[in-house]
Amino acid sequence: MTRVLLVGASGFIGGHVRRELEADMDLVCLSRAECDLAGSTRETLRELIGAVRPDAVVCCAGAVTGTAEELVLSNTLAAAKLLDAVAVAAPGARLVRLGSAAEYGPVPFGASVSEDTVPAPVSEYGVSQAAATRLTALAARAGLVDAVVLRVFNPIGPGMPRTTLLGRVAARLARLAPGEDLRTGPLDAHRDFVDVRDVARAVRHALTVRAPAARVLNVGSGRALPVRAAVRLLVEEACATVRIREDCSPSPRSAQVGWMRADLTRVTSVLGWSPRHDLNDSVRGIWHAAAPDPAASY
Repeated sequence: MTRVLLVGASGFIGGHVRRELEADMDLVCLSRAECDLAGSTRETLRELIGAVRPDAVVCCAGAVTGTAEELVLSNTLAAAKLLDAVAVAAPGARLVRLGSAAEYGPVPFGASVSEDTVPAPVSEYGVSQAAATRLTALAARAGLVDAVVLRVFNPIGPGMPRTTLLGRVAARLARLAPGEDLRTGPLDAHRDFVDVRDVARAVRHALTVRAPAARVLNVGSGRALPVRAAVRLLVEEACATVRIREDCSPSPRSAQVGWMRADLTRVTSVLGWSPRHDLNDSVRGIWHAAAPDPAASY
């Protein structure tokens, strides 16, 4: 049985990865107290990985918000330390790390972005992830680690945290009275929403594929939809009689990246993976997980 060390198992994506793998893999999930990538030294990580002796390591840990220093520590520096620890303590292990579509930066409206696109991130988060992906790809190319990076686009689905737009909307819908306004920021941006359960399946494929022909792979739905459409679907799923009131003030982040859609050609070829869930499935999962009625829980 394949022994997998899963880092970040308590997070949104990590929790789904855990559920995807635990049935038929020997899964070792460490708490942040046991394995803090940002705070641990290289030596500590080497000892920890050496003690687990994994056949594979999956990293779902990292930071999405924070200062530039915090993001670099949690994403870039953490990736560098993990690469070193795996190379020294588990040199034959497959390392799967989750990157982000934020690494690409602005994409022309109507275009699908492929892995050959030169990253041009416009956020500190995107910069920290792009640097982590570059370090991982270089280590894989040099033969130091057997690594794959999955560039995840906009993951949505059951258990979305309230720090995300749709997670926040679901939480508000659960407590809004009929006729109340649902106030949001601008919803004009187009995003590639990929179900978190499909992301978890992509991780499984990345763990089991032999000699992958590419080391950086997009994981998305291959469709760009207005954020407004996702919010409206969520309102409909909640059977809510509310008015959506958008703040007209432009969001700096959305204004810079108004469109994003993944080209899935490479991931389909290399991993044999494609998404199974559509936006309706994902939104239904979001609402059922957030619904106040226990009978409707996910």
